[in-house]
Amino acid sequence: MNTHRDKPPPKRGAAGSRAPSKPDTVPVACPRCGHEQPEPRTAYSTICKQCHEHFRIGETLHPSPKPQKPAIARKRITCFQCGADLDVPIAAESTMCKRCSSHVDLRDYLVAQTVSKNFRTYGRLLIEEKGYLLNTDSLVGEAIVKGRFIGKLVAQRSLEIHSSASIKGSFSTGRLIVPPGNHFRWAQALRVGAAEIAGELVADLHTAGTVLLKSTARFFGDVEAGNLVVENGAVFVGAARIGKTAY
Repeated sequence: MNTHRDKPPPKRGAAGSRAPSKPDTVPVACPRCGHEQPEPRTAYSTICKQCHEHFRIGETLHPSPKPQKPAIARKRITCFQCGADLDVPIAAESTMCKRCSSHVDLRDYLVAQTVSKNFRTYGRLLIEEKGYLLNTDSLVGEAIVKGRFIGKLVAQRSLEIHSSASIKGSFSTGRLIVPPGNHFRWAQALRVGAAEIAGELVADLHTAGTVLLKSTARFFGDVEAGNLVVENGAVFVGAARIGKTAY
């Protein structure tokens, strides 16, 4: 007895051909609700079976890269209270110290009349010609003095002094600036971080940094500095001691 059985013939379509193969599909996720469903790879768009949102398949499979946000310009400051270094956006008006949580003012201030106030900011303090700041103990990022000042002033980055300035008290700065066409006279020795003289300065100058005498500068006094740069045309009358041990 023959027990061999023939395998059933393959199924054929109505015309005798083989059954059609399944279409090439890819899983796509709805950008609105996240529902994932299979769609033909060659399809242009479809409708979500869950939320009925119409979307393009190509944009879902190959989304355009998001444009990068422009880098925000920043500057480094030091907390007034604890001395911690802080990186803050240049356009910011204030910040909070990450170490001691104290408030740090970054705003600019203008003095155009008589004011008795202590300023504490990493911004700029501008004393106009008609401005009068008195009885003050101020710490600022930079200062421009054109008017009258009585008190104590610390300008960490720079201090610019004009001919119209009248200063009584004490000041210190990271960089002393006398702009072109202006003059400044000081009886005591000036101790600053550096100096840029484009106008006239009559004073003895002591600094561990660089003293730059611009071509329009007129400097009368002795200088002790880590470095001295004299541009062609500058006038320097005095003694100079330059080098690491000069100051």
